[in-house]
Amino acid sequence: MKGKIVKGIAGFYYVHDGFSRVYACRARGVFRNRKIKPLVGDDVEFEILDETEGTGNVAEVLERKNSLLRPAVANIDQALLVFAAADPVPNLNLLDRFLVSMETQGIPAVICFNKKELVSSEKVGRLLDIYQRAGYEVRLLSALCGEGIRELLTLLRGKTTALAGPSGVGKSTLTNLLQPEAGMETGSVSEKIRRGRHTTRHSELFFVEQETFLMDTPGFSTVFVQNLEPEELGACFPEFAGYTQECRFLGCVHVGERECGVKEAVARGKIAASRYENYRLIYEELKEMRRY
Repeated sequence: MKGKIVKGIAGFYYVHDGFSRVYACRARGVFRNRKIKPLVGDDVEFEILDETEGTGNVAEVLERKNSLLRPAVANIDQALLVFAAADPVPNLNLLDRFLVSMETQGIPAVICFNKKELVSSEKVGRLLDIYQRAGYEVRLLSALCGEGIRELLTLLRGKTTALAGPSGVGKSTLTNLLQPEAGMETGSVSEKIRRGRHTTRHSELFFVEQETFLMDTPGFSTVFVQNLEPEELGACFPEFAGYTQECRFLGCVHVGERECGVKEAVARGKIAASRYENYRLIYEELKEMRRY
C-alpha cells in the first residue's frame, strides 16, 4: 500500500493511508544500510502486519520532491510562515532568513501575521507593505477571534503545507482551528523574556481533507542560511530583480559597490530598509563562512 508519514517518534513512523487510517510502522533495516532516514511528509510504500492492531512496516521511501533540514520534513508544496504582529514582536531578521531558505529550495512561501487584534492598522499596514512589495503573499489573521481562517483553508486545499515560525505566535492554535481533531497543546508567551514557550516538540502532519495536509513544526529562534554562495544571495530577495539592471558593475552584490541600483532603490524607499539590512547581514555571514 501507499501512504504518507505523518509523524515519527521513538523509532515508529505513523503512516496515513490517504483515507481514514493511520498505521504504526517500523522502518526496515535496509534504510539504515542505505543511510536513508524517513521524514515526516515522505510518501512511502508500506505493508500491513496486523490490520486489527494497525501495525506495519515501511518498505520503501518514494522519491522526494524536496526536503528541509529545519524543520526536517519532505514533500512540501508551500510554507506558511507564521509570525505574531505583536506579543512577541515580529523578528523580521528571522523571517527574512526563513524566506531565503524557502527561496533556495524553490518552495513557495506565504507569510501570516497572527494576533492582528493586538496592533493598530497602521503597524499592520507597514508589515504588509514590506512583504507585499517584496512579492510575497501576506495574510493577516486573528486566530483568537477566528478572523481569516476560512480564507486560509482555501489557500491550503489540495496541498501539503508546513507551518513554521518562532514559538508563541499561534501555530498550534491555528492548526487546531484548521483541523479541530489535531488537539495540539497551546502555550502562552513568557512574561520574562516575551518569547513563546515551546509547545510543539516534533513535526506532525495532519490530514485535513483529501490531498490536503497541514504540518505543525516546533518553534525556533534562529535560522542559519547555509549551502549558498554570497554572490547567490541576491537572487533570494525577489524585489532586487527589478533594480539590478541599474547597477553599474556586472555581478554587483549590492554591498560595497558605488552606483548600485538596489542601494539606490532602498534610498528611494522602493525596497524596504529592513529587508536590505537583513540581506547585508546574511551576506556578511556567508562571506565569513566561506573563509573557513
